[in-house]
Order: sequence, then structure tokens, then C-alpha cells
Amino acid sequence: MGAIIIDGAAMARQVLEEQKSAAGLLAQRGCVPGLAVVLVGDDPASAVYVRSKERACREAGVSTFDTRLPAATTTAEMLEKIDALNNDVRVHGILVQLPLPAHIDAVTVLQHIDPAKDVDGFTWRSLGALLDGHALLAPCTPSGCMLMLERAGVPVAGRQAVVIGRSSIVGKPAALMLLQRNATVTICHSRTPELAAITRAADILICAAGKPRMVTADMVKPGAAVIDVGINRLPDGKLCGDVDYDAVQERAGWITPVPGGVGPMTVAMVIANVIAAAGRLTS
Repeated sequence: MGAIIIDGAAMARQVLEEQKSAAGLLAQRGCVPGLAVVLVGDDPASAVYVRSKERACREAGVSTFDTRLPAATTTAEMLEKIDALNNDVRVHGILVQLPLPAHIDAVTVLQHIDPAKDVDGFTWRSLGALLDGHALLAPCTPSGCMLMLERAGVPVAGRQAVVIGRSSIVGKPAALMLLQRNATVTICHSRTPELAAITRAADILICAAGKPRMVTADMVKPGAAVIDVGINRLPDGKLCGDVDYDAVQERAGWITPVPGGVGPMTVAMVIANVIAAAGRLTS
């Protein structure tokens, strides 16, 4: 029969329409939500991501403040720019496009962002608040994953969930969000032995390992919901996820495609965070 395909692109369009309405209500109060995107250097992939976020902002009624800095920008110069954006009342969200050039201290830069404007949810204060269940602005990719599960009608409470990947951007926040929705959660990573035995027990499987097609059909429980966060470029230039989509799609109950799955939802959740931040900062 095949899995139900969770269309992230369609869901993202729906979220953007909802956020457009929320932005319109803020505009009636004299507040136009604003996102500052900081891009350092001329990495082509980063430029594509920035354009997609700015396009989504326009669709949702969010102003953008495009900050392009040369590749030679120093950490100190980055901090000065972040200070200026922290103090700019027109800016309600700050997003530093990663990766930064190697000579810039990315940790210091990200931790310099005002947590009230941390729409990526990367600062330690944001992550600490998420751990305690009181996040104001949660990381966008795992937030998008959770919303996809919710809107697809996938039961979470009381289910076994497995997250492959332990990054602070996706894996750990996703595990916390699943716990907050009363799932029983296992986090797996590169040192996990007998990975397939663990994933086969999962009712919900979130894959964020960054390895092309590492999750094969024999690793998936029949009827499971499979959320593929990975995006990998193959030697022929095509994109694929961490999941062997064609094979797993025949076994899973729900599955997200790559591209067109988690990626568009991540962008939509950035916009949602900007508008939420604008509401708090102007209330």
C-alpha cells in the first residue's frame, strides 16, 4: 500500500498563510515583524538558503534586513553587527546563516544574540529554557518535525520514539520535544551498537545523521512514522535524505520526502518564531 507522504511543502504553505494573518494583526497595532539575516562570505548554498527565507518572509508579511558581510569579517566585527541588531527596534529576529568562515568563532557569535530575538533557538538560554519546558523560541527544524507529526495525525503520547543524531540543532531538541509530548525517547548516534535493533522498535523515527540513505527498510518498524531531516547531495548532483525513501516508503506508515519535506517546514517555523518574537517584544 505504501506510506502516507507527509508533504512538508504543502504544510509550510499553510503555516505561512496562518502566519501572514498573525503578521497582519501585528501590523494593525503598528508593528511590522522584522528578520535580520546575517550572511558572511559568498557560499552558494548559504545564499540559496537565505533567499528562500527572505522569500518566505515576503509571503508572510515580514520585513527583512539583509546583512551581507565579506568573508574576511572578524569575530569582533561580527559581534559589533550583532550588537547593532540586538538594539534595533525594527528587528525582532536575528538569524546568522551557518556555516561561518572557519576564522570566526561561531559559538561566541551565536551566544551574543539577544535570546528574545534568537529565532533559530541556538543560544544556551534558549536551549536551557527548552530543557525546562519553557522555550520562548524553539529550534526551527525540530519544531517543524513536531508540527508535521501533529498535522499528519501521528500519535506521539505513549509511543516509542527514536532520534538518530545528537546535535544541539536537531537531535537533542527533537528528543526533548518528543518527551514533552509524552513519548518514550531513545537517542542514537555514531557509537550506538545494534542500531537497526533499536530503530525497529520505533513507532516514530527521526533521522538527522547526515548520511545518505543510511536508514534502510529492514531498520523500520511496519507502520512507523519516519521523519527524514537529512539532506545530502549525491555525486550526480541529486539530493537525497538519510532514509532510503523508495524502499522505506513501502514499509512505513508515514514518511517525509527529500526534498519537499522537513526543509520547507524549517523555513516556515523561522517565520513563525519571528512573528512570535515580534508579538512579545511589542506587547
